[in-house]
Parts: sequence; structure tokens; C-alpha cells
Amino acid sequence: MDNSPSVIRFKEVTKSYGVGEATAYALRGVDFEILRGEFVAIMGPSGSGKSTAMNIVGCLDTPSTGQYLFEGVDVGTLSRDQRALLRRNYIGFIFQGFNLLGKTSAVENVELPLLYRGVSADERRSKALEALRSVGLEHVAHHTPGELSGGQQQRVAIARAIVTDPLVLLADEPTGNLDTAKSIEVMELLRSFNRDKGITIIMVTHEDDMAAYASRTIRFRDGLIDKAHP
Repeated sequence: MDNSPSVIRFKEVTKSYGVGEATAYALRGVDFEILRGEFVAIMGPSGSGKSTAMNIVGCLDTPSTGQYLFEGVDVGTLSRDQRALLRRNYIGFIFQGFNLLGKTSAVENVELPLLYRGVSADERRSKALEALRSVGLEHVAHHTPGELSGGQQQRVAIARAIVTDPLVLLADEPTGNLDTAKSIEVMELLRSFNRDKGITIIMVTHEDDMAAYASRTIRFRDGLIDKAHP
């Protein structure tokens, strides 16, 4: 693993809001590196900067100063459209709230990222069913989210995130709305995708027992990496 190239690298990244005396810093010069194929947990109290950092990693925001490198490319030099393409082609997202379309079947929800890519209808359906199969839900492909349990909905969301074969998977509190048994189910799935498919996973969590599934934890505090608690 030590010889693997970094996929994510922050170099003295700051993020500030406001001007002059009203300036507030969400990030205060953050340096970190995530290697291809790692499973990293991001932790820290509310307001620590972890969500801001993840928004930058996901190309939803940009640094005020410093550099964010994705596969060696300085994301700060990309246009908004180029960042959108990077996000669409290389990054999968899993959210705490599932973010599924309520009146749309599971398989159609999973197809969405492929629709945005312009993939043909037949190929979309084939890939979406394969993604649902990989999370053990092919049998509910035509059910709507309202007909599924919370754990099943999160697994559909995971299928949607991995259907494009992303290089990086960003998971924001993926077990936050689940009970312990369903949380373990989801974490085992994520670990298997990391181990078997080599997908780099970056997961924000407040829960130490969920962070334990990761190979490494980065802790934020007051807009900085907390060196005291590696």
C-alpha cells in the first residue's frame, strides 16, 4: 500500500467565508493524503471542518487557498463544468438520508447516474440490475423506496453510487439512520467493495464502531487535522 499513488491530496487547504473582520475559517491550512484503495474514516465534532473538507473532495466546493489534487490534477484550476464531469465520472456519493426518488423503482433510481452519462437504456438496465445484485437486492428491483426498509433503501443508494464503477466513494454518515444490525450490514458491504473492487472509500461518521471498519481515521478539530488523536 505504501507504494500506491495518492488519489486525494490536500496541500495547505483553507476555506473561509466573509471578508475582513467578519472572516470565518472552516479549514485553516489542512494537509492530508489518501492513497488509491484505502478505506478512510473522517471524524470530528460539529463545526470541525470535516463536512467542508468532504464537500471539497466531492468537487461540490473549492478551497479559498491551497491545493486539492485529484489523481494529481489541481481541481482548483478546473472550470465548474470540468469539476462536474470529474464528479460524475470518478466519484460516487452515499448520503445519510438515502436521497432516493420516492415514486421511482429501485432499479430506476440506480440507473440515474448512467442516464446523466448518456448510457443507452438497455445497458443502463443491465448495469443497474447487476449493481442491485451486488448488494443483494435484485429481487426488489421494481419496488419503490416506500416499499423497502431503511436498510434496503440504503443498499439501493449504495448500488446507485457504485453502478458507475467510481474511483472514489464518498459516504456521509451512511449508517446514521439505521439500527445496529442494518448498520453492520451496510458497513460489511462497503468493506467488501473496498476489498474486492479496490474502490477508495472516504466515510464521514460520528460512530467509533463504524470507523473501526476503515483502515485509517483522520480526525478534524477547529478546522485542522487533530494530531493528538490519530
